[in-house]
Amino acid sequence: MSVGAPRGLQPVTETTHPLSAAQETLSPVPDVTASCHIPNSSNSGGGGGDKEAVLTNGTPIETSSPASASSLLNRLQLDDDLEADPLDLYASTETRDLFVTVDDPKKHVSTMETYITYRVSTKTTRIEFDLPEYSLRRRYQDFDWLRMKLEDSQPTHLIPPLPEKFVMKGVVDRFSEEFVETRMKALDKFLKRVADHPVLSFNPHLNAFLTSKDLNKRQGLALLTKVGESVKQAAGGYKLRARPAEYSAMGEYLDTFNQKLGTMDRIAQRILKEQTEYLVELREYGSVYSGWAGSEDALQSPLEGVAGCVSTCCAAMEDLSEGMSQELLPVLREYVLYIESMKNVLKKRDQSQAEYEGRLEAAVIRRQEDKTPVPVEVEKCQDRVECFNADLKADWERWQSNKRQDFRQLLTSMADKNINYYEKCQSAWESLVSQLQDDQAENTNETNCD
Repeated sequence: MSVGAPRGLQPVTETTHPLSAAQETLSPVPDVTASCHIPNSSNSGGGGGDKEAVLTNGTPIETSSPASASSLLNRLQLDDDLEADPLDLYASTETRDLFVTVDDPKKHVSTMETYITYRVSTKTTRIEFDLPEYSLRRRYQDFDWLRMKLEDSQPTHLIPPLPEKFVMKGVVDRFSEEFVETRMKALDKFLKRVADHPVLSFNPHLNAFLTSKDLNKRQGLALLTKVGESVKQAAGGYKLRARPAEYSAMGEYLDTFNQKLGTMDRIAQRILKEQTEYLVELREYGSVYSGWAGSEDALQSPLEGVAGCVSTCCAAMEDLSEGMSQELLPVLREYVLYIESMKNVLKKRDQSQAEYEGRLEAAVIRRQEDKTPVPVEVEKCQDRVECFNADLKADWERWQSNKRQDFRQLLTSMADKNINYYEKCQSAWESLVSQLQDDQAENTNETNCD
């Protein structure tokens, strides 16, 4: 499956309307960085920002330090590509001053509900934080609150996806160890992606999420609903004439990539089901040899040897299946959700451009009739489009870099696990052959002596 960047993408150009070509040129587009208000570590973060995230009810704070990095990454190395992708615009280690970890899931049972909380540990040197380390507990709905606040306050950026909230009752036990472990890893990846982002990591809502004992989500979500409705009303009256070629190529790539991921997911699910059924048969097959060995002394040793080989193969198959269910399928699902998030940002960019085109066309008509100067709102719309273009392109490059790293890790791990599976099975059967040959040689010597 090809997971590279789409071909044919051209540099972002200034968005203009055809009707404005024969008219006076609009005022120069302000600097994109200034219009996007990208914060820096000296004047952004928790100070002077949104005051919605306030304390309501206490949650115990722990002092445990974040978990260590995965041993798998230390083992694979991937030719040092994991440390710095040459195409990653934000790979400089100098910007890594915020480290977060999600671990230690705990089940809480009350008269009203049962839920899981996770420990969120933070280490930082940023001045926006009062302390260098924090450790508190969060549940899934807290992560969901954070993502919605980021999406609302940073509409021009790609917000990493969360694992899906709802599961089918009777199909997946959301309190099972396997499900909780998978969700914890997904939440950890989400928070790390946000913390590593050069803009999202300075959002005051992230600061509140990492430091406040509790979040007033009710007030925040009420405001979010109003803002979301106003955005829909503002963009609802305009229709985009044509999406620029660069962003059309992005959309086509996302569609193709989504189809490939869907095919891989269906096949992987089918393989996993077949492996599970094979394990059931293989265990039954091994027990037959164990029972047989107990009733026939002359063949006891070789029969027990075969039963042991089958048991070894069962354990190796379990490890292989676990790797597919715990590593492959979650990554495929995450990137399906990532595609949905990216399409949502593209749609908002199109709405912003449509609004700009509509306002520009109306302004040109008025200027032709009564020489009315171009309204300031048109220039502001143009600024928003350019901001969308710059932020989207930067996040697209970052997403492609993350994707290359994630799939390189995934494919390397898959190869490693398959090699281990076959090596374990081969070693078990080879040892049995040696044992049988030794037994045969011993029996031959005894016969000759007699």
